Amino acid sequence: MYIVNFPTSGSIVAILMCALMLGGCEPDQKGTDDADITAARDNLDAMSVEHANDSTQPSAGARESSARTVVSQTMPYTEHHDELVYGYFTAPADMFEPLPAVIMIHEWWGLNDNIRAMADRLAGEGYIVFAVDLFAGNVARSPAEARQLMLEVIEDPESARQNLLQAFKFVSETADAPRIASLGWCFGGGWSFNAALLLPDELDASIIYYGQVTADEDKLRPVNTALLGLFAAEDRGITVESVEAFRRALENLRKDYEIHIYPGVGHAFANPTGNNYDMASADDAWRRTLDFLDRHLAEEET
Repeated sequence: MYIVNFPTSGSIVAILMCALMLGGCEPDQKGTDDADITAARDNLDAMSVEHANDSTQPSAGARESSARTVVSQTMPYTEHHDELVYGYFTAPADMFEPLPAVIMIHEWWGLNDNIRAMADRLAGEGYIVFAVDLFAGNVARSPAEARQLMLEVIEDPESARQNLLQAFKFVSETADAPRIASLGWCFGGGWSFNAALLLPDELDASIIYYGQVTADEDKLRPVNTALLGLFAAEDRGITVESVEAFRRALENLRKDYEIHIYPGVGHAFANPTGNNYDMASADDAWRRTLDFLDRHLAEEET
């Protein structure tokens, strides 16, 4: 049995620094067609409207304490333009055997304190959580900066795909996670869904908080990942019509999915730093998230 000893941050480094041996993970690559890029740009324009007056300052809702003590470490796991990219690794302090893992993907602000706090909160539920950085160390301080960072990913999606592949390699091989999910909000919600497209047989679950999805059955057909979609009825970017088309496609293909559309709330209703934050909907979505992870990441009976 691979034993992971977590009492100190030094032991995390000793076990996980081998992740610097970058490479490996080579599933079939999924290209990006012009329609995908156009849809992503349209989504970016809508997100710019939705977040125009938001602040990056966390509210009380961003400071929920974790259910148990966790330990964390900033860890390198991939490269971007020959520079190391660092993610945020957190796990229960009393972890002595490999646990299921969640690859967490940030909103359009980047890997900031709010995302790290959410990673700690989820780790406190008994998971390894690895919060990735698709912005190569950059964190937006304004909607204009966030828009530019998101645009750079839209224009170079292959770098984001490779980033997620290396994150998957990190938690599956280095941390030895027996089962793995992805989870993201907004920009990260779209990339959590993309992770299911990229790793259709390897990823056990994908949770999408108001992220861009597709109703293209040809793209959805290979996906064997269980999907949870959490959307807002008043979202002007990820519209109810697009979500319902996504639902119909999943139903036609008999996929394993759950979709919930929250009435009366807008985009980013679960972001405690945003103007659309709705505590009741956010709490319900978090409960559904934990239930979904428990069902799909629990050890299979032998």
